[in-house]
Amino acid sequence: MSEALHRLEHRGAVDIVAVPAADLARRRLLISTRSGEELAIALPRTEKLFDGAVLLLERDRAIVVRAATERWLRLEPRSISDAVELGYQVGNLHWRVRFGGEVLLVALEGRPEDYTARIENLIAARRVAVTVLDEEAVDSPPSHEAAPSHSHGASHDSHPHHHRDH
Repeated sequence: MSEALHRLEHRGAVDIVAVPAADLARRRLLISTRSGEELAIALPRTEKLFDGAVLLLERDRAIVVRAATERWLRLEPRSISDAVELGYQVGNLHWRVRFGGEVLLVALEGRPEDYTARIENLIAARRVAVTVLDEEAVDSPPSHEAAPSHSHGASHDSHPHHHRDH
């Protein structure tokens, strides 16, 4: 297989599908390759996508998965009370986060503007500073990573709710 891929690479016949890191665990995915070919990926429960996975290998072309660099929204609260409010809002939004000392890193699974709009009150009041980082710019490994146990479209403004493991 590696020889065939190598030969196709030299001919420019290997198309890449860049899959966001957060989507590598999904079994069903609609995505486009770099050349614009639309793919519908459906994997059995026992299979997972990974960086370098070969989705198609034919005599004249191949499609290979590349894990896309993950981008992060770096949120730096100005005070403890700002951190508490930021944590409350981010928790209610079920964003995937990493804790990095005095900053909160939010995994971007869409446009940064869509995220900052949800916490605009804290940003506009200069209670939270915002920076967008590529994965390489995230200095240290996470001390703790949290992922939402579930997601749903409704926003949680200020109502109590309880979660249970599924």
